[in-house]
Amino acid sequence: MNPACSKCRSAVRMLDEAGSEYTVRRYLEDPPTAKELGEVLTRLGLEPWDIARTQEKVAKELGLSKWPKDRDRWIEAMVTHPILIQRPIITADDGTTVVGRSDEEVRKVL
Repeated sequence: MNPACSKCRSAVRMLDEAGSEYTVRRYLEDPPTAKELGEVLTRLGLEPWDIARTQEKVAKELGLSKWPKDRDRWIEAMVTHPILIQRPIITADDGTTVVGRSDEEVRKVL
């Protein structure tokens, strides 16, 4: 979670309103490992370039949008610069995992 992110705040509000129990991970302060990010991507059925924030300043500095689609390289960049990870990503105990950018996606884990 990034408290400055309106999508994150909206997802937390929806989880609270539903009475859900959850744990918040402040990924900027506690970035995922390459293994954790790889597992989340597998659960999402996506690749790192599918959830990369390519308009971030660091992405532009790296020239990320021009990189070849090398999964390990992209994951390493996202672990090193977690601001590149799309948010919020919500994982449920039953395996359901979504990028909760819309209310509809958040509802999938409720």
